[in-house]
Amino acid sequence: MKLSHALPLATLAVAVSAAAHAQEITVATVNNNDMVIMQSLTDEFEQAHPGITLNWVVLEENVLRQRLTTDIATGGGQFDVMTIGTYEAPIWAERGWLVPLDDLSEEYQVDDLLRPVRDGLSHDGTLHALPFYGESSMLYYRTDLFEEHGIEMPEQPSWDEVYEWAGQIHDPDNRLYGICLRGKPGWGENMAFVSTLVNTFGGRWFDEDWNPEINSPSGRKRSASTST
Repeated sequence: MKLSHALPLATLAVAVSAAAHAQEITVATVNNNDMVIMQSLTDEFEQAHPGITLNWVVLEENVLRQRLTTDIATGGGQFDVMTIGTYEAPIWAERGWLVPLDDLSEEYQVDDLLRPVRDGLSHDGTLHALPFYGESSMLYYRTDLFEEHGIEMPEQPSWDEVYEWAGQIHDPDNRLYGICLRGKPGWGENMAFVSTLVNTFGGRWFDEDWNPEINSPSGRKRSASTST
């Protein structure tokens, strides 16, 4: 089985430092396939907007997050448009670091955006970033292995069931491993998935007053259920 969580770097935001009629627009983005597709549209954009040149800064996710956060927090102004996630969008918008997107062209049909995506990219009801693609956590599994072990996948599996199934399938002597999770350190690399896991068990990182709650009974249940 494989639990996948797409990189939460899926939204484009305009920094407050962007010039209204800049001759060169610097775009900072992550080096994944979807952003490569976006970059491939450079010629089409520049032809439609004579006199404007796109300058791309493409970085690995952890490096990109560090560079962007440092630059925008200090007012460095290195980037005009940037790829960020739903975690940063409302926080940065509240601090005035992003331009509100309240004058979009009628051709951009805002109402077509999925409500959770739209809400996650808004502050006080105003969009401050636009999605390039949507993301979620999802569980992939091999139907042949499930059939071999007599496992039926319910519509809404629990983590306890996933843990049990992984143990049944796990056979390292034959190069077969019960489950594959993201393990590379980093907020978008593995910690975003940990958050969904904690939430599933009813836990959370902090309460409304920023008191840590990861050691709450729900948080400890999550740790006990996922330890090996």
